[in-house]
Amino acid sequence: MRADARRNRERIVAAADAAVAEHGADASLEEVARRAGVGSATLHRHFPTRQALLEAVFHDRVAALCARSANASLVEWLRAVARHAAANRGLAASLLRGADPALGETCHAMITTAADALVAEARRAGAARPDVAAADLLKLANAVSLAAEGDPAEADRLLALALTGIAP
Repeated sequence: MRADARRNRERIVAAADAAVAEHGADASLEEVARRAGVGSATLHRHFPTRQALLEAVFHDRVAALCARSANASLVEWLRAVARHAAANRGLAASLLRGADPALGETCHAMITTAADALVAEARRAGAARPDVAAADLLKLANAVSLAAEGDPAEADRLLALALTGIAP
């Protein structure tokens, strides 16, 4: 990639990061292009879809979150996922709407892979029922994060309640 194209891409990702922090994952792409100092066509050359741009914005954060799964229990990690998604407005809904296989190692694929491994480990240890599916737990964490959007502590509390139930 040419140096000027690389700089444009980096500016677009930085501008998108700021716009998503302010307005959520549905931030205006025209606003992102304006903040980056590029035209809409340049933005779309680098990122043909909103999904591709969001993947670029969140990839490193999601990779770090997934790396934490190596040293966490399933419940600890799901709570971290819900807190992360609640703190990043619109992330959960936008990335789980439908991953584009052309994007390669997507955030959705990374999270699903980590969850699958943790669920299998929890089943082997007798800490999860045999009918528990990683996809179901991720949907639960997603729903909690949407309900608590902008409040990671609330997401943590609600997911703990959902996972432990209401029994004393």
